[in-house]
Amino acid sequence: MRNTQSQNLGGLGMRALCAVMIIALSACAPRPGGETLTVVPAAQPTGKSVAITVASTRGREAETGDYTDARAHQMNFERFTIAIPPSHEASRIEWPEEEPDPSRSFAVTAREPLSALDIQRGAGGRQDVMVFVHGYNQTFPESLFRLAQVAVDGDLPEQPILFAWPSAGTVVGYVADKDAAAYSRDELAAVLSTLAADPDVGKITLFGHSMGGWLVAETLRQLRLLGKDAVIERLSDVVLAAPDIDVDVFRKQIEVIGPLEPPMAILVAPDDRALRISAGLAGARPRVGRTNASTPAVQALAKKNGVQLVDISGIGAVDGTHHNRFASLVQLIPEQRDGLTQTRAQVGAFILDPVSATLVALSR
Repeated sequence: MRNTQSQNLGGLGMRALCAVMIIALSACAPRPGGETLTVVPAAQPTGKSVAITVASTRGREAETGDYTDARAHQMNFERFTIAIPPSHEASRIEWPEEEPDPSRSFAVTAREPLSALDIQRGAGGRQDVMVFVHGYNQTFPESLFRLAQVAVDGDLPEQPILFAWPSAGTVVGYVADKDAAAYSRDELAAVLSTLAADPDVGKITLFGHSMGGWLVAETLRQLRLLGKDAVIERLSDVVLAAPDIDVDVFRKQIEVIGPLEPPMAILVAPDDRALRISAGLAGARPRVGRTNASTPAVQALAKKNGVQLVDISGIGAVDGTHHNRFASLVQLIPEQRDGLTQTRAQVGAFILDPVSATLVALSR
């Protein structure tokens, strides 16, 4: 009886902790709405700009065209051009205070509806692409502008593609978001299949953040079970940042997916507060994104499953959740691209040294 009481108190403690953290995370500035996507003329002089292709399972308002959290019966495709203000600070998104102003905030300067997935052709040859799958509790403008920030700060040579699934964009919408992500598996598989079959597409990087990491893993598992190995083999790199995946579920997923070349990279941080919440909501089941890479058992599992597990907790946190470090991580890429590329072939557990931007092996 004493043990049962202790367990019950522990459960109540976890739920109370989660409730407090949810309240704390909710007590922030109002979320950006569709008005942030108003098309405005580019300012002169202006900072950088980036074109982003969108493939979305979100529904759209018939009158305004705004993306919603409804689940679309068929995919929506569009291309956005986003201006970055000259005063942009790395890892930040300068949100419009009222109306978008390219001289002071992120701003959409052009929108082009597409009838199907169509990457923007690069001049003089094949175009490399990066497919970004956002995480839980994201509005459409948040996911779009975050990808723009990553592309600009990382000086990415790839054409960015946003796979936008219908997140409710609320902290309390965790279960609804999980269902919405599951709803979008077939469409993400279709996007990857289209890119893989396009002779004008070069290297394909697939990047999933948070619950988007779960969606990526589920989609790769689905492609493997359907015998679409050729699609997976066309992927040049697969990265899961702070993946919100049950550890036991991931073991099952990776058993089916199998080793990738280069190895799947998993970016983790034991102090990730958002994943602490999701673990509590899932009955205290540990999440892959909060894995402690220094644990010998974890190091052995990483090698056994042919993945590269990287602790990025040394990177400065973007916000109080410690969940979006990938947004700061990209700042290291332009100057250290060659060095980081050389270590991508290695499996096992590593820690990222933010000073030297190198991976230090934690296992021998």
